[in-house]
Formats: sequence, C-alpha cells, structure tokens
Amino acid sequence: MQPSAPDYNGRMIVWTLANLVVAALLPPLALVLLLAGGLLLRRRCTRLAMSLILFATLALYALSTPWVGGLLQKSLEIGAPIQPANLAGVDAIAVLSGGSYHDAPEYGGDTLNGISLERLRYAVRLHRTSGLPLLVTGGVPRGGSVAEGHLFEQVLREEYGIAPRWVENAARTTWDNAALSAPLLQRDGVRRIALVSHAWHLRRAVPLFEAQGLVVVPAGIRFSSIRLDSVFDLVPTPNGLRDSTYALHEWLGILWYKLRSLRTQGQP
Repeated sequence: MQPSAPDYNGRMIVWTLANLVVAALLPPLALVLLLAGGLLLRRRCTRLAMSLILFATLALYALSTPWVGGLLQKSLEIGAPIQPANLAGVDAIAVLSGGSYHDAPEYGGDTLNGISLERLRYAVRLHRTSGLPLLVTGGVPRGGSVAEGHLFEQVLREEYGIAPRWVENAARTTWDNAALSAPLLQRDGVRRIALVSHAWHLRRAVPLFEAQGLVVVPAGIRFSSIRLDSVFDLVPTPNGLRDSTYALHEWLGILWYKLRSLRTQGQP
C-alpha cells in the first residue's frame, strides 16, 4: 500500500529537517558553525571567540588525519572478520544498502554508490562460498528515482548472475532495514542471519535486527587500523575527515536509537 501524497511529503519534510540537524552536529558543518561563531564574537567577546576558533581549528586538524579517523572507526567495531565456521547454522545473508549514485550519466540512471557496492561484493562472496540465500534491503532515503533494494537486485542479476531471494525496497533508515526485512525472513522460517555491512556500521545495525527476534552473525567489511605506519597518518586528508565523520555519525545514531527505544518502551 502506497502512502498518500500529503503523508509522504510530511515524512520527507521531517526526514529533511532531522538530517539538517544531524549535519549541523557533525563535521565539517559543525566546525564551520564554530568558526563562524568565533568570527562573529571576535569584537564583543574576544576570549570566547579565540577559544571557538582554536577549538574548531584543532578539531578540524585531528579529525582529518587518517589515524584519528581509524581510531574512531575502530571504536565501533564489534568483532573480527567472519570465518567460514561462523556461517554454520546461518539461514540467510542480509546486506544493507549504503546509498546510491543518482542520475549516473554513464549508467543512464540511478545505480549503487561505492559503499553499497563494497557491501554487495562481500555478500556475493559469502553467498558463493556458503550457498546461502540473499536478502537485500534499501529504499529511497536521499532522493533518486529507484529504490536501493531494486538497484541491488539489478546489479546482482546483471553483473553476478545471482537472484536475491528477498528484496526489501522501502527502508529509509537502518531502523527500517531491520523492521521491514525481519518479517520477510521470518515468514520463510529464517531465524539466524549473517548481516553484511561496514564494520563501523554493525554496532548500530546488529541490535536493531536482534530486537526483531533474529539471531545475528556480524559480517563486517573494511576493518580499521589504529597503527601509526608513517608520518602521513598524521597528515590531514579528505579521506581522514570522511572516516571521522562516518564514525561520529554512527555514535550519534546509536545515541538517537537508544533514546528512541526508551521512548517506545515508555508508551502504553
């Protein structure tokens, strides 16, 4: 059943506002706001202004280094890479979407972005070594014209020659991924799954699927290193800031979901 236009538009407005708030709490926008605040206060409150500017500058440097980005992502990891023995007793493999590339001119429309493709590639590897069926899940959370679940299915069929057994195409959040995928799996008797996502995402995702009554084996990818292998690990880079932002976004999401769970439990 499709939601009515007013209901859909209302949900999209709420989603947009919520994500603007999240963006304001995370780098780089949070640091830009601190710098702007420091500049605006530089004449009226010099000490506070200089403190804001110094803090934003030091935070930008630290969060942009690959080493700090790795430390933050490592703090989210909940296990080691999955081993073949871990798949014993698993009924299915579920892979979570991570976004899409909208209106890709070279593909003639929407396609999966790099994060989703990394997850899908690993899910295919697990599928081929275990023979377990695949579930793909993802809606249209950030615009675009095709649900990410359908894009997963398209790539699987056209590029890997694999048909997923379940396709969930309405989820806009990780919470939705769990709530909408679990009934599809449980209807076919699935109770234990291997959940494929980035290692820094599984701390948030696994409890949501477990809350739906599933037993979850984390199947993470892209595990982080916290070693200082060279001086360049302390040199700011765009990738370092990206990794830090992903990690801080996850911790913020974990906090939000805990608050949401508490609010739901408190309702009659």
